[in-house]
Order: sequence, then structure tokens, then C-alpha cells
Amino acid sequence: MKELNPTASLDRQIIALKEQQREEHLALNQQVKIVYESFKPSNLINSAVNEMVQTPNLRNNMLNNLIGLSTGYLSKRIMVAGSTNPLKKILGTVAQFLITNVVSKHSDAITNKF
Repeated sequence: MKELNPTASLDRQIIALKEQQREEHLALNQQVKIVYESFKPSNLINSAVNEMVQTPNLRNNMLNNLIGLSTGYLSKRIMVAGSTNPLKKILGTVAQFLITNVVSKHSDAITNKF
């Protein structure tokens, strides 16, 4: 069946395009709402915490780092021991850094020996 009136055909196409535009506009609005919700600070923190919890070996890594930090801190406290000498304080900080790194990297081997 041929269309005799080109104006009626154009009107139908215009109506169809307006409907398509309305649907796309609604879909875009929904997507904007989803993005807006995901960028709220509470949702960002929530997703970061969930990602950290799902990371394998997180507890083990945290424990290794905690052991390294505490041994480094204790070694500095023992080396400096209330001294006011700036050179001794600098050497204590360097020793703390080195001991923290060594212990945190090799804490599995250290804990297995005890």
C-alpha cells in the first residue's frame, strides 16, 4: 500500500522520532541518576571498603605491615632513647625506615621461625 500523502508520512516519522527522543531522554536521566548516586561520598567510601574486603590476603598484608611498622618504631625508640643529639635522631629515623621495610617484606619468614 503506497502512501498518497507525503505530509502524513512525514508526520508519522516526526511522531516516531519524538517518541524515540523521549525514550532516550528518559534513559539518559536514569543513567545520570545512577552516576550521581555512585559519586556520593558515602557510596565511594562504601565501594572502597567493599573492594578492600574482597582483596585476597588483605589481612595478611596488613599484619605484615603492622609488624614492620612496630618493629621499626621500637628500634628507633631503643636507638634514640631520649637523646637530644640531632645526628642520633636522624640515624634513628633511617634505621626505623630500613628495619620497617626489611621486616614488612620478610615478616612471613620471621614469623615462621618463631
